[in-house]
Amino acid sequence: MRYFLLLTAVLVTPALVSAAEGSSTPATYISADKVTAGFGKGGFLARTDEYNVQTSRRVKPGNPEVHLKDTEIMYIVNGSATLVTGGALVDGKTTRPEQMVGTSVNGGTSQKISKGDVIVVPAGTPHWFQEVNGTVDYYTVKVHSSK
Repeated sequence: MRYFLLLTAVLVTPALVSAAEGSSTPATYISADKVTAGFGKGGFLARTDEYNVQTSRRVKPGNPEVHLKDTEIMYIVNGSATLVTGGALVDGKTTRPEQMVGTSVNGGTSQKISKGDVIVVPAGTPHWFQEVNGTVDYYTVKVHSSK
């Protein structure tokens, strides 16, 4: 639960700064039904110029990727996997603005992750679900940098 509070702090901080500056940004409420349904298909729960929040589901390994300007915060809700972070992206190709996808990672750090874990992947850091044990459900918060 304390990890979820970390995610909440990331979402609330821009609103607090905005409130301190005198503007009013409405809060975003997402019902439990919508969140639960989101894990069935994955997708965005909230999306702004500063961040996005999404539900994600993995049933198999994916391709390694690098978000050049987004710090990604993952909270594992269910399941387990091996996540590789760091190192060098192999055969990286730009697939979207500010994002690259590759075929593997050289020299990264492998970490077993499971329910309750939080992973923070800084912008520009390769990351890869190298192995997935069954199904992994997780929240992803991407904080966009203007750098």
